[in-house]
Amino acid sequence: MREPSSYPAGVPCWIDTAQPEPQDAADFYGGLFGWEFDQHQPSRASGPYLLATMGGTPVAAINTAADDLSRAPQWTTYVRVDAVDDAVAAITATGGRTLLGPVDHADAGRRVVCADADGATFGVVQTSGPLVAQRVNEPGTWNFSELLTSTPDRAIAFYRQVFGWEADLVDLGSGDTWMWRRPGYSDVLEQHEPGVRKRHSDFGAPPGFTDAVAWLSPPAPEQSADTAPSWHITFTVADADAVAARAEELGGTVLVPPTNIGMVRTAVLRDPQGATFTASKFDPS
Repeated sequence: MREPSSYPAGVPCWIDTAQPEPQDAADFYGGLFGWEFDQHQPSRASGPYLLATMGGTPVAAINTAADDLSRAPQWTTYVRVDAVDDAVAAITATGGRTLLGPVDHADAGRRVVCADADGATFGVVQTSGPLVAQRVNEPGTWNFSELLTSTPDRAIAFYRQVFGWEADLVDLGSGDTWMWRRPGYSDVLEQHEPGVRKRHSDFGAPPGFTDAVAWLSPPAPEQSADTAPSWHITFTVADADAVAARAEELGGTVLVPPTNIGMVRTAVLRDPQGATFTASKFDPS
């Protein structure tokens, strides 16, 4: 279980999805991943904020889509910051903009939904919990986030300026992709997970992998090159084929059927209200 302190400033720590019918979304994801939900009522919100938990531990949330937020439902990745107002100032100074917020969650934290210089939506959050994913990389939880864009140089410059991320071009078995690192993050992880750097090295991970916080890739093959940049979420699952079949039973859509890519078997899915995500099973064999 991840401690909130294992997410220093500049590291993605939370995910949520804004949906027109949040309870319907809760039924879908609860049936798909086994999530349970606690209801919160943040300030300046159009409806409840459904905190998804596994074993009583926060893993994600379902938000009520704001009437003035003219975008299709999607998953939002939040980066932890020391001060939301300072982060927003840095984002706007670098060509980004604010879409929603700040939204205060009583003792839970403060968050803002933003867009980067190319329009990709992400968030920043100032929190010590529970707006922190405390279970990750296990079936039914968040695995990683990646920015899909055909203009990587612009994205690399933006996120370096705002969060201090460094980008390395790597190949993990499925072609070239950019690995975003937050220098020093591995030192924090090592305190919470002793030996994590050695485990990554023994597995053959590229240099700097333990500092990795996100990924940057071109649009998926089924998308056109001029597809608008967007952040995409991948969830860990025990069986990608079973999850894809279950998503269809619950009213979702399989956009890309389960496929072996490198050391993972993945399926790209869309929930009934339109938010897309990937279900991924790590399988070294």
